[in-house]
Amino acid sequence: MNNNRVYKMSFAGVYPHYIQKAEKKGRTKEEVDEIIFWLTGYDRQTFQLHLDNKTDFETFFAQAPQINPNVSKITGVICGYRVEEIEDELMQKIRYLDKLIDELAKGKAMDKILRK
Repeated sequence: MNNNRVYKMSFAGVYPHYIQKAEKKGRTKEEVDEIIFWLTGYDRQTFQLHLDNKTDFETFFAQAPQINPNVSKITGVICGYRVEEIEDELMQKIRYLDKLIDELAKGKAMDKILRK
């Protein structure tokens, strides 16, 4: 699989899909944002700049203030791959986010999603 295509996708282009997936299941944009902030260390203002600038996934994760130290607690399958076994570091971060949004859409409690 050519991951370059995914890496160059605009985060702002995918973000509405995360929100839509969550809202279809009765969850909120605020919960999606909380997950993104928890995972990346971004605050609302810096996150908004990335959305406005249509930052690609590669840059979005490269400039993240801090990937949460508890990401190793994120396990399971997303898109047919076990997230804990993905060797490509950037793809693993992208799949971590996919997994967390998936858990949100499945009704999991926020404290469980955020590995508290």
